[in-house]
Amino acid sequence: MQVQIDIGFEQLVSIAKKLPKTQWQALKGEVEKDNDQSKNDTDDLEAFLLSGPIYSKEQLDVIQENRKAINKWRTI
Repeated sequence: MQVQIDIGFEQLVSIAKKLPKTQWQALKGEVEKDNDQSKNDTDDLEAFLLSGPIYSKEQLDVIQENRKAINKWRTI
């Protein structure tokens, strides 16, 4: 069975402040764990993108020359 309750942010803060210290620490730990997980996901994506292939200077020069040729062809 699942129950869903719509409460405002202020109500949620008020409820959280009323928690006993042990439950507050458990809640805080869970929230921070989820926050750390999303940070790790971002770090993983960044590491993946940075470890991807890169163009060499020669390849970039060829691309630039091709762009120049295409731009000349468009203006003719």
